[in-house]
Amino acid sequence: MSSAPLASVLFVCVHNAGRSQMAAGFLQYLAGDRVEVRSAGSIPADQVNPAAVEAMQEVGIDIADAKPKILTTEAVQASDYVITMGCGDACPIFPGKKYLDWALEDPAGKGVDSVRPIRDEIKNRIEALIAEIDAQQEAGTP
Repeated sequence: MSSAPLASVLFVCVHNAGRSQMAAGFLQYLAGDRVEVRSAGSIPADQVNPAAVEAMQEVGIDIADAKPKILTTEAVQASDYVITMGCGDACPIFPGKKYLDWALEDPAGKGVDSVRPIRDEIKNRIEALIAEIDAQQEAGTP
């Protein structure tokens, strides 16, 4: 079996501090090396949302060392899936990429009690994404 990732996924939200970081954390944790994971923001924050870090630690995933990154054209071009979470028109569009828009509440400024349901919804969507990537691999389609 090849050691190359089955797919590359880019998560994008405005600040790259909450939703996209939680999604990247879940995908890395649940898919391991099978999927290449990136995250970025159109206007990155200075740090990852502490409530998102705490909510993820509650489920055994550490995103405390993650750093918000600026969205680049290169990151989009290098990804098979581009999953936006409220970045609007800031994401460049390239043919051949699969674009998904996950309408998720923004955890900015919220406490961990409010972030938990967002985290849990992200986990559900990540599990479905992994199943889709695996199904496409089995079918032999990118």
